[in-house]
Amino acid sequence: MLLIVMTVQIKCFQEIITIGYRVYHSYDLPWFRTLSWYFLICVNYFFYGETVADYFGVLVQKEEPLQFLVRYHRFISFTLYLAGFCMFVLSLVKKHYRLQFYMFAWTHVTLLIVVTQSHLVIQNLFEGMIWFIVPISIVICNDIMAYLFGFFFGRTPLIKLSPKKTWEGFIGGFLSTVVFGFIFAYLLAQYQYFVCPVEYDSETNRFAVECQPSELFVMQEYRLPAALQNVLRWKTVKMYPFQIHSVALSTFASLIGPFGGFFASGFKRAFKIKDFANTIPGHGGIMDRFDCQYLMATFVHVYIASFIRGPNPSKVLQQVLVLQPEQQLSIFNTLRSHLQDKGILPPPRPEAQ
Repeated sequence: MLLIVMTVQIKCFQEIITIGYRVYHSYDLPWFRTLSWYFLICVNYFFYGETVADYFGVLVQKEEPLQFLVRYHRFISFTLYLAGFCMFVLSLVKKHYRLQFYMFAWTHVTLLIVVTQSHLVIQNLFEGMIWFIVPISIVICNDIMAYLFGFFFGRTPLIKLSPKKTWEGFIGGFLSTVVFGFIFAYLLAQYQYFVCPVEYDSETNRFAVECQPSELFVMQEYRLPAALQNVLRWKTVKMYPFQIHSVALSTFASLIGPFGGFFASGFKRAFKIKDFANTIPGHGGIMDRFDCQYLMATFVHVYIASFIRGPNPSKVLQQVLVLQPEQQLSIFNTLRSHLQDKGILPPPRPEAQ
């Protein structure tokens, strides 16, 4: 999955950068094509290094070279970026100053849109496959259902940027996506493989997706409002709490997600192009298929951080394991005293006379 995300990211970056080269006729700019890819490598090195440090802490401690790279990771990343920055300044040519700065800004905005958000996709993936698969699927569902409802029932234009989009398709896509997300979340929430966070098992030297599912993925009984009780003749209903969160995800994917597509449409109209590329015959480039996905990935990451994620014991333990023995002992004594004060551990025995 990591390789797939990286492949999509690189292709999207290439498509947007190529538009810049073509629009600004910048093929003859010294070093700029090389520098664009160099900055992509630098930013990926930074983000993937952060991921390694977060999720492979135990593995890193076993390898001396990795310890050095992780310890000085941010300094190394900044040094690499600084080298690219200096190369850009040295490559400035008097007759191309403005064009070179256009392309410098173009590259950095592309990195912000594509690489940063693909890093958030990876962060979501490590929270559990369900946080990766459900958001992607509901965006795809919304795209398909909005098209079908618009094709068969569309009459009222939605937005000038996309003349073929209609209110009927927009509303039909929203309702269909909420229903699909609710059912799809129920199906995936039953399996540990999808709901367990991905963690590195130091004993087997591989990733593990086995855990005691959190409360989000344990069936709960909910009492229905009185109005629904009269209609459905049910007083309670059983569902996974994650299904409630899926409604929030589906709502965002349906009401706000399409604005990622509108943004892309405006971008293409600004530069008088039909598609980002012709990678997929009849569908344009990879970026044409993922314009809404990146916006969705950012929302999912923010949603998890704001409403879902709590303290992660395994991450805390990994951080403790990389400390010096004296620091580990200090934490142990502090934790023991804290648990004794709360009555969880018996108080210390008085010293023998």
